[in-house]
Amino acid sequence: MAWHGAPDAPATARIHALAPSMHAGERRVAEAIAADLATTVESTAQDLADAIGVGRATVIRTAQTLGYDGYPQLRVAAARELAHAAPAAEADPSLVGTLRASVERFASRLGHAVSGITEEALDGVIRALDEADRVLVIANGLSSPLGLDLQLRLTAAGRPAEIVPDSLAQRIAARQMSPRDVCLVVSGSGANEASLAVVRAARDAGARILAITSFARSPLALEADTALIVPSVGESFRDELLHTSRAALTLIIESVVDALIAHRGSRGRDARDAVLRELGTAIRDPEGDSR
Repeated sequence: MAWHGAPDAPATARIHALAPSMHAGERRVAEAIAADLATTVESTAQDLADAIGVGRATVIRTAQTLGYDGYPQLRVAAARELAHAAPAAEADPSLVGTLRASVERFASRLGHAVSGITEEALDGVIRALDEADRVLVIANGLSSPLGLDLQLRLTAAGRPAEIVPDSLAQRIAARQMSPRDVCLVVSGSGANEASLAVVRAARDAGARILAITSFARSPLALEADTALIVPSVGESFRDELLHTSRAALTLIIESVVDALIAHRGSRGRDARDAVLRELGTAIRDPEGDSR
């Protein structure tokens, strides 16, 4: 599987989504490109192959896997990404300065989060959620908080959803689904075995499988009927392994629910109004007066 996301997606976003499932040689090439775009721009395919210790054909195959016609097109994409990168600010060694720099680096790459999502996939997810008789949200490991957030947001949007924390209970719930139901799985890695076991149970029951994950060729993405691919926004694949940020997934989840509300029209607006009325009765002012 090659890149099937947005045609203008940055090279590093494509790498983050595809590298974990590439063959070893291609992955080495991809990680070297992500780590040093400037060198990629200035290097021929043979230069890069010699520097990494692979064959020229491996460099070319990597470029094609990333969705480019060949290595020259990848070099152009790398140059374009460098041109759009925010200029480096003067380093501030204080704790706040370090924190600010980290946030600014993250923010500069946040646009990558939507580069793997196609109109067809997003429309499919929205329609499936709207039309399903039942929605079961599944998330385990580091993605568990995202699953709970998604379930609460869907319910508040007038699209009641359920979430089950225990892995065995998840499989039992999935076995009881029907072809008119949706199993919505959130997994950054797309390889959590507990979540994949639920997917298999839901598939056996005939339910539709939707996925929100970071890697395009993960087991979850390949098993799902429709998958939203949200590339990580770390500076490199190694950075993603070390920090396993779920911030991009959180943003996409919020945006998907907003899109669902818009799709549902008056039903979505009425549900949001009901939520606001309840919030109005629950919030107190600083003096402790709820009026």
